[in-house]
Amino acid sequence: MTMVLGCIADDFTGATDLANNLVRSGMRVVQTIGVPTGALNVEVDAVVVALKSRTTPAAEAVAQSLVALRWLQAQGAQQIYFKYCSTFDSTPAGNIGPVTEALMDALGTDFTIATPAFPDNGRTVFKGYLFAGNVLLNESGMQNHPLTPMQDANLVRVMQAQTQRQVGLIDYTVVARGPQAIGERIAALRVEGVGVAIVDATSNDDLLRLGPALKGMPLVTAGSGVAIGLPANWGLVPSSTASQLPPAQGLRAIVSGSCSQATRRQVAHFKAQGGAALALDPLQLTGDTEPVVAKVMAWAQPLLSQGPVLVYSTAEPEAVKAIQARLGAATAGALVEHALAAVARALAQAGVQQLVVAGGETSGACVQALGITQLQIGPQIDPGVPWCHAHGDAGPLHLTLKSGNFGTEDFFTKAWAGLA
Repeated sequence: MTMVLGCIADDFTGATDLANNLVRSGMRVVQTIGVPTGALNVEVDAVVVALKSRTTPAAEAVAQSLVALRWLQAQGAQQIYFKYCSTFDSTPAGNIGPVTEALMDALGTDFTIATPAFPDNGRTVFKGYLFAGNVLLNESGMQNHPLTPMQDANLVRVMQAQTQRQVGLIDYTVVARGPQAIGERIAALRVEGVGVAIVDATSNDDLLRLGPALKGMPLVTAGSGVAIGLPANWGLVPSSTASQLPPAQGLRAIVSGSCSQATRRQVAHFKAQGGAALALDPLQLTGDTEPVVAKVMAWAQPLLSQGPVLVYSTAEPEAVKAIQARLGAATAGALVEHALAAVARALAQAGVQQLVVAGGETSGACVQALGITQLQIGPQIDPGVPWCHAHGDAGPLHLTLKSGNFGTEDFFTKAWAGLA
């Protein structure tokens, strides 16, 4: 079977999140870092092209996404999946609407769906409102996100502010009645002139009911949750062989740039368990990474043989705001990403072959610094976070790219068991 599903993800952790769900549902998946320059030369069912476009200017995100689309079409993709975060990280000036419309235009389709629902990670959509756990998105901590603060949980309003097309809703009462009812609702919305429909989903059962209704739809836009219902449209079933990786070896490290609530808890837990941890102060970063790397490696090298080490810039919202006030949000983010990417590269060169990276922007910077162009997707650690295997400039590497909001409190201590 040749590649049938072509996916475009707007950041690197989101790409592995999507690939993880496709693998668990029976697809053979390769994730590429950026758009490949040549043809696909492996037998897979799906390819996930990971872009670093979530927080770039909308025009740039559109341009990158269209390049990815053209490459996927050239490889024979029958359906395109535009993947964004389960917290719908996109302000009114953001990228989800413009990229969706550009892909619709390029594919010549007048309708698509949009839902970031991922119930396994507490992301549900009800009456068009996005919940994170038991609270509305804008009460979950996402209102303090340093780059994409989310002030409104109503996805119909959020999407309508970003798109020229009319936005509608396929609500939970329709989804509960199954694929035929969803299909009838889609037909009715199209007659009404709706181009994008937010879809309610509060459980995996909802996503599995949605899947068959999306068969043949040229473009699907969603978080990673919808992926669990798509492979069956091509007759695929779950298989454990799809997630096998080579045996793990080498030293262990964690690099964390995320400031999300989940990652802050994970950093605190790792330190409370006696883990070796070193904080980077963004106000001390200048863009010249040599002094930072020298300091980190002088600290890390005596400790690496004793267990995983953590290098982090994770901080509380008040501290992040103070730093942004001094440096500007974009400058502060770029300085941290640049420094942590250089640290990740130095750690790999020092023999680290098992690496956890926390944060979407941090993951993108680290993967590029490590010279990784392709990832083999392996077993899941927590929902949305698999181990991967790659070949970088420093050699083979087991790698996990963790979205800031994902993972249990003990993620940094338990992740290694998945490679044992």
